[in-house]
Amino acid sequence: MIISPIDQQAKTSNRKVKRTRIIIAGGGTGGHIFPAIAIANSLKRINPDVRILFVGAKDKMEMEKVPQAGYDIKGLTIAGFNRSSLIKNILLPFKLIISFFQVRQIFREFKPKIVIGVGGYSTFPVLKYAQSQGISTFIHESNSFAGKSNVLLGKNATKIFVATEGMDKFFPKDKIIITGNPVRASIANSVISKSDGLTFFELNEERKTVLIVGGSLGAKSINEVLYGSIRKIKESNIQLIWQTGKNDKKKYTSVAKGRDYLWVDEFIGRMEMAYAAADIVISRSGAMAVTELCVVGKPAIFVPYPFAAEDHQTVNAMALVEKDAALLVKDNEVNDKLVDTLIALSRDEALQQKLKMNIGALAIKNADEVIAREVLMAIKKNED
Repeated sequence: MIISPIDQQAKTSNRKVKRTRIIIAGGGTGGHIFPAIAIANSLKRINPDVRILFVGAKDKMEMEKVPQAGYDIKGLTIAGFNRSSLIKNILLPFKLIISFFQVRQIFREFKPKIVIGVGGYSTFPVLKYAQSQGISTFIHESNSFAGKSNVLLGKNATKIFVATEGMDKFFPKDKIIITGNPVRASIANSVISKSDGLTFFELNEERKTVLIVGGSLGAKSINEVLYGSIRKIKESNIQLIWQTGKNDKKKYTSVAKGRDYLWVDEFIGRMEMAYAAADIVISRSGAMAVTELCVVGKPAIFVPYPFAAEDHQTVNAMALVEKDAALLVKDNEVNDKLVDTLIALSRDEALQQKLKMNIGALAIKNADEVIAREVLMAIKKNED
């Protein structure tokens, strides 16, 4: 068996990185949390002796999901800029100051040698403090349009892991490594059959199965049009696995009563089952949603969230649409176009196969391992 140079160096460095402590900062959404956990799992798989601490924002979903994955996490008193209500930003400077004091205390206690930022509210104060202390920092930018905080942090970062080409307009070119986005192993390595997926959700093999995902809070525009189109969906021989998100969950989940062609809940705990069961997916186009759909190779209709920073969800979706790898319906056209587009796609087997083939060709399944090995190599260089 031929061992690549990076594998050989990583193996010989294992003894040197024992006891090394790494902080992974970020969260807020599954699109940040699950890649972070995937990176942590790869770090531990390559070197079980590495100690990892997560730092997130209090009251955000990372405070629940990270411990469930088996890792410790510290929460900061911080929030992001609220674009919908300026008055809610009055306390933001004070929260940022408090978070820096909290970060300083965490660093004094944990003494990290490496810090990785994956995006989200907690990334900026953690990486900014690390850089002020001369600690090596790494950034993972999942989107095709970099956030302002990451652009600022990138100037002093050791390396910047990105999902797509062309990111040198945001970051120093010599620091960029194109890795793709890390995907949960349960999805990337899934061998679950469609039949098993349908059985899990108690759905019928005779109907086309459509998975709807709109994020942890839900996509109101998508939810509303589906809520008003249940009869039309049934008549089109379509069944739904519908993740509604937390907002208005009672309203949407109530429609599933007495309808065996609907599975509706606020959250899907076994996404690998949902992907296996689905023939078609309707989704927002956050970076991780796009990445996962490439990995599972499913025909997709993207509805980009129109208020994402710099409209990056549209940029994410268009990167696939331009390669004939997905369809797009604008958020302000959902009422007129989404259900008709779905029904048309469900009846067009040739288009489904074309989208499936093209989106699958864009898949990257080992981003977490590539990132983990680069981080461990940096630790070795620091200690040599």
